[in-house]
Amino acid sequence: MPVTFLLFLAMFLFPVCWPFLALYILWLFYDRAPANGGRPIQWVRHLRFWKHIASYFPVTIVKEEELDPNTRYVFGYHPHGIISHGALMNFGTEGTNFSKVFKGLKLRLLTLETNFRIPLYRDLLLALGLASVSLQSCTHILNMKTPTSIVIVVGGAAEALEAHARTNNLTLRKRKGFIKVAIRNGAPLVPVFSFGENDLYNQFANPKGSRVRRFQEVFCKYVGVSPPVFYGRGIFNYDFGILPHRKQVATVFGKAIKTEKNLSPSEEYINEIQEKYIEELQRIYDKYKNVYAADRSTELIIKE
Repeated sequence: MPVTFLLFLAMFLFPVCWPFLALYILWLFYDRAPANGGRPIQWVRHLRFWKHIASYFPVTIVKEEELDPNTRYVFGYHPHGIISHGALMNFGTEGTNFSKVFKGLKLRLLTLETNFRIPLYRDLLLALGLASVSLQSCTHILNMKTPTSIVIVVGGAAEALEAHARTNNLTLRKRKGFIKVAIRNGAPLVPVFSFGENDLYNQFANPKGSRVRRFQEVFCKYVGVSPPVFYGRGIFNYDFGILPHRKQVATVFGKAIKTEKNLSPSEEYINEIQEKYIEELQRIYDKYKNVYAADRSTELIIKE
């Protein structure tokens, strides 16, 4: 993101680029692709570059059951982590051969609308098949002519502040919007849990009530994104840098939870589906925790 933004600013230094920049800025205001299903470019998603990145960690898929490519699903991805590398590798690229593991299944990884306001970066996101996580976008995608599913990183910015290595603290109890979207469109819910997502970076201590945490929460409330203070590894050292640590990210796909289509679901039904969702999420965590999180310091904690 910083690289693309700096490149955009650098183009202002060259008068020959000004006509292009003027047209591009006008295009930013006109283009509604983020809210209308995105604009994936398959050759970009299939670049060998992504396979090299996925193998660095490595990022792998663990499938429990086949998913019908003619069904529109709502995938809930957990945990958010610092940057959600697992979500991007699995759903935004073909780095893990998603289309071969789940043959025929089409989907869109969703992200904040604000990410599509960053010049050039937005175009990379669109090329990778990302779209806005707005209600309009979710509804549009789930009703496209070709059956298409959506992937929502449920915990969002708040959960990024909980992304500490060897822990899995999820912000989920109060996150019912994605469940409502699934019910209103009659889409099955699929819990997805990535072991190792939180181990890719070290986040500085920010316990609840601390000055750092209060600042982060206020910033998140008014800006919409969280500012975790973190570090990874360097190119020639393992102790400090901006690169993610080389830790396995095992993405487990749980079993689909059916919903009955209802445009005005009751709170009781929403809570019922949420409990089933949490139970399935807990099940896949318990089943694989000793395989992919043997060095964990805590068990799965589901918060607000």
